[in-house]
Amino acid sequence: MNPNPYPLLRAVALAEGVSFLLLLGIAMPLKYLAKLPVAVLIAGSLHGALFLLFVACWQRARTRADWPTPRAVRVFVAALLPFGPFVVDRGMKRWEQEFLARQR
Repeated sequence: MNPNPYPLLRAVALAEGVSFLLLLGIAMPLKYLAKLPVAVLIAGSLHGALFLLFVACWQRARTRADWPTPRAVRVFVAALLPFGPFVVDRGMKRWEQEFLARQR
């Protein structure tokens, strides 16, 4: 039996998406409008770490759930776009149910 890779992937993807929005919506304005570059240093470091963790979870899900290439590309590209992880999360819920049904 293949362990379910979706719960960890979804949690990390959503955390990465939030960190991206914080970086763009709060840290960047603080850097350029309030002259606080440390905000980008902190938020950017957090976002970078979460993105690397996302890539590891993405790879794990891609191999364990045997994703077709278009699905894998769609999920990866979503991580590069603001709000992308939130949009693709609905599909991941459905794909998780399909994965679990195949495991039975």
